[in-house]
Amino acid sequence: MNKTIVNILTAFIPNKQKKANWRANLLKVNLADVVNKGIAEIVAGLIPHKMTRNRWRGILRYGPFKAISLINTMKRNNTIAPKYYLTICAVAKNEGPYFEEWIAWHRSMGVEKFYIYDNESTDNTKEILEPYIQAGIVEYTFWPGMKQQLMTYDHCLEKHRLDSRWIAVIDLDEFIVPVKNSSIPDFLKGLENFAAIEINWLVYGSGGAQQKEDEKVMDRFKYHSLPNHGANRHVKSIVNPRRVFSFIGCHEVARASSETADSHGNVIKKHFRDREPQHDVIRINHYAVKSYEEFLQKRARGRARALAPRDLGYFKWLDLNDIKEE
Repeated sequence: MNKTIVNILTAFIPNKQKKANWRANLLKVNLADVVNKGIAEIVAGLIPHKMTRNRWRGILRYGPFKAISLINTMKRNNTIAPKYYLTICAVAKNEGPYFEEWIAWHRSMGVEKFYIYDNESTDNTKEILEPYIQAGIVEYTFWPGMKQQLMTYDHCLEKHRLDSRWIAVIDLDEFIVPVKNSSIPDFLKGLENFAAIEINWLVYGSGGAQQKEDEKVMDRFKYHSLPNHGANRHVKSIVNPRRVFSFIGCHEVARASSETADSHGNVIKKHFRDREPQHDVIRINHYAVKSYEEFLQKRARGRARALAPRDLGYFKWLDLNDIKEE
């Protein structure tokens, strides 16, 4: 963010240390993106229908003229075969201990490549990822700044539109679990006419664990929420990068063509917050809090889309242990 504007915004903060902290944080924010997003919010806000409003929010943030150019470019290159069928894009900060299990799981489920954006990690993330980078399994990008989640996602889409048939955009605490298929590509084969597929969370709680242990996340946490819990209405998307413009938020995309489907293959006509969760075909195990110790570490890392840290209410909201996994 422009230094002059930051100085104006923080001029009335009386505490010198707080003022310095806010200035340091705000200087990491991309001002152009904030302004563009603000304009998109104002214009799209005039549209009463939620689904239409969200789509136009994404198109306006991407830029109408840029959108037209992208559509034409994709038409010209529609015969180019992608190198990978399924890849994952994720932004991470100090997630070093979790990469090995997360990558191994998704490779076993059919993911060929991982686009990892490192948002200023101070742990051993790069060291952990180095063997995967050398093997060509991970493409690593160091990406500094605050509130960078959507920027990294959009960068990934732009860079890999022709490389990947599908890109799943998830976090390191999320594991895609096909229920009716042996792999994620098997699930996707019947949905290739769609621009994006939205898959619901199934939130797993701490199970009462206080400290972090060495076992795998999926082995440690076996208790999850009731399937119809409101938190499970949240989705993450697997997208065809040739048919979408950009991410509206971390959950959904603005389409350039075709439609978005739910996990049953039905065209989505309601916003995800207005639909009942689906877990019978495929789901995303969301280990949002893990143990209490790990939640506090997550809280200390900060958030990818907001300046304020998560409060303790986040733990209470997502520490859901209603059903033991069979």
